[in-house]
Amino acid sequence: MAELVKRVDIPFEEFTLKNGLRVIVHTDRKAPIVAVSTWYDVGSKHEPQGKTGFAHLFEHLMFNGSENAPGDFFEPLKQVGATDFNGTTSFDRTNYFETVPRPALDRALFLESDRMGYLLGAITQDVLDEQRGVVQNEKRQGDNQPYGLVYYKLLEELLAGNAYGHNVIGSMADLDAASLDDVKNWFRSHYGPNNAVLVLAGDVDAKEARPLVEKYFGAIAAGPKSVLPKVEVPTLPQSKTVVMKDRVAATMILRTWAVPGMNDPDAVALDVFGDVLGGLASSRLDNALVRKDKVAVQVSAGIQSMSQLGIFQVQAIVKPGVDAALVAKRLDEIVADLIKNGPTADEVQRVATTTVSGRISGLESVGGFGGKAVALASGELYSGDPAFYKKQLAETAAVTPAQVQAAGRKWLSRSSLTILVEPGQREAYQEAQAVPAAAKPAEGAAKAEPVKGTRGALPGVSQIGDLDFPDVSRTKLSNGVEIVYANRTAVPVTQVVMSFDAGVAADPAAKLGTQNLVLSLLDEGTTSLNSTAIAEARERLGASIGTGSSSDRTYLSVAAPSPNLPGALDLFADVVRNPAFAPDEIERIRATQLTGIAQELTSPQGLANRALPPLLYGPGNPYVKLAAGSGDPAAVKSLTRDDLLAFYRAWIRPDKAKVFVVSDRPLAEVKAALEARFGNWKGQGAAGVKAFNVAPKQVAPKIVLVDRPDSPQSLILAAQMTQLDPSSELLTQVTANQVLGAGFLSRINMELRENKHWSYGARGGYDWLEKAVPYTISAPVQADKTGESIKAIQQQVGDFLTTKGVTDAELTREINGTTRELAGRSRNLRRSALGDAAERPAAPSGQFLRYRHAKISGDDRRAA
Repeated sequence: MAELVKRVDIPFEEFTLKNGLRVIVHTDRKAPIVAVSTWYDVGSKHEPQGKTGFAHLFEHLMFNGSENAPGDFFEPLKQVGATDFNGTTSFDRTNYFETVPRPALDRALFLESDRMGYLLGAITQDVLDEQRGVVQNEKRQGDNQPYGLVYYKLLEELLAGNAYGHNVIGSMADLDAASLDDVKNWFRSHYGPNNAVLVLAGDVDAKEARPLVEKYFGAIAAGPKSVLPKVEVPTLPQSKTVVMKDRVAATMILRTWAVPGMNDPDAVALDVFGDVLGGLASSRLDNALVRKDKVAVQVSAGIQSMSQLGIFQVQAIVKPGVDAALVAKRLDEIVADLIKNGPTADEVQRVATTTVSGRISGLESVGGFGGKAVALASGELYSGDPAFYKKQLAETAAVTPAQVQAAGRKWLSRSSLTILVEPGQREAYQEAQAVPAAAKPAEGAAKAEPVKGTRGALPGVSQIGDLDFPDVSRTKLSNGVEIVYANRTAVPVTQVVMSFDAGVAADPAAKLGTQNLVLSLLDEGTTSLNSTAIAEARERLGASIGTGSSSDRTYLSVAAPSPNLPGALDLFADVVRNPAFAPDEIERIRATQLTGIAQELTSPQGLANRALPPLLYGPGNPYVKLAAGSGDPAAVKSLTRDDLLAFYRAWIRPDKAKVFVVSDRPLAEVKAALEARFGNWKGQGAAGVKAFNVAPKQVAPKIVLVDRPDSPQSLILAAQMTQLDPSSELLTQVTANQVLGAGFLSRINMELRENKHWSYGARGGYDWLEKAVPYTISAPVQADKTGESIKAIQQQVGDFLTTKGVTDAELTREINGTTRELAGRSRNLRRSALGDAAERPAAPSGQFLRYRHAKISGDDRRAA
């Protein structure tokens, strides 16, 4: 453990400008990129009554252009090849981040400084109305999911009157009431440089960074400093149960306590208590309620940890047909036992190993939603220490069972809030109303125009040099299984993915759901280890073992700290080669799968995904099996152990497999380790065969309506079968679609989200399958704009295919963006290239893609 903790290190330098901007610089020269992460000390906890959702609304407004960079913020970022660019809002803060090639650092700093110091002149009533609509559709999209209204009730009942007592996204009424003056005053109060932390992580050092930061941020005047609200950890006078109804397939029990925030001395011990209780795969709740008693199909426990407060949550999805009161009683008994007797030393050690291993894996990325920049910025903003992550890990590694027990007894022996969500009709939804007349300009008044900037043009971007892509090596095990290997030394982690030629298309047509049940059972017991023993072994190694599938491929994977690779591969080989398919486990996992199928039939995406494939592929084509989702419930109920063994032997076998590895260890070492465990693996019986005898046959164009009552949004899925050859390159078509449907700046998204503000986001793209290439559009839209949204989509597609093809400006943007972003994408090889290669083993290399993009002409893309 001590050795693992030492591996987690992010060296940094820091300085502060005269205006109060705190700057942290981490140098990492492994790729010619820099992550830029700007964190503001303002979140929903700072919002006064009647202004809920303002912090999150402003996150959106700050992407709509500034005085010296008018228009959408994503446009100049796309032009320079930015990756991982976005923004988020939480209870405690708002952050913005992007990873750019090193030659584009000046432009990124100009853009970030412009929206910090020169934003207000760009915010007009039209911009406010547009983003208000987008945010309200983001809210609808979340609320529209099964259990989607639970968190509002949790905050209302557990934290009433507390600064953390309302949802980050705010209420419809407060968003409706937000005036232009309101939001501008909100900005003036919270977004000054002295209220921010800027992190630069990557191909830059403090000596290089300081003059650039001074140049772009130095002239911005300091503003008011955010004041921490007074927050006390509330204790309910007595335990309380609240019952909610929702259109769900299974009852959920959610038990919660308010607990201290991340800086409290008890924070780490409470976090470990939560993992022992319901975070580990071998947790007390899993072992008792899911594996032994079989009264729940899913359980979890842990802390939502924030700066000044935490919420300890225990959740159980009750197995249909089981009395929820019985499950609640057993849950109480398990919590009480852990408080009374404490965790074992082995449980605490497994939590520590899993936590440290996860942190190590996250350090491969310099930016984005996680990675090094986030660790440094959050530590500085929440705890006044960029290296706070080290303190947390050291405490996690050193915490004792007695300390964990004491923290649990202190905070979880208090009164709790229980929310019981039962199947039934959902309560009336609180919709948005028309924006009050007072918020609109007076009749006849001149329309406000954005203020013209005075800082000059955006900084240019110098030539981005050739990239050093990782060499990809190929070799074979003695049984013929090919290994595709890439060496990455950013973190001491090895990831192995076995990709099998199977997928949903291989599922038996009369027994849909077989593959899903087989994959779910693989790590639930081998001929020598039961499910608990497998989970515990995995946790001791800090390893993760996963399964999954796509239309054409089936995946088994393992990832672990490289020092633990031998043990992790021993366990992985046992799971892959020796599954037990024990009768008791089959019945338990069958019940879980059936509940999951029922849950799919309550969600918008689940219903839509089942309705579309028969219309797109027609009867007899293997891809029509996609309509079954997680399976046909009647078939899953009737599956026998022999059915499962037959599928496993036909498809999970070496002659169907290709192995992909990314590791800091040399190929010879990795190959030897795989050879020792898989080199003598042989298939049993005949290999499976996928029969693509029937070509896809799309039905005549039509609109199919699926009724889902009480939905504040509609989900539009539109699809068309193309005649494209899936064995061809398709680079021109896929790239041309970036203009129409892929990414934020696509025409479909810009029309429905930014121009109409009827959606939080809409996308269109090719589903590049091995035997077909359909084109699919997905657009969640507010319910009362469903018909108009369909017309808008038809208009955008029709124009693109006829009179409004790819413009020269769009062509330039896509060539620049797609080639320049390769630097950022190559850094995150495990996350991107490994997955792409496992899905499409013949995918072209990064160097080839860059060359081809540069050679494709505007005519090529317009024709595509």
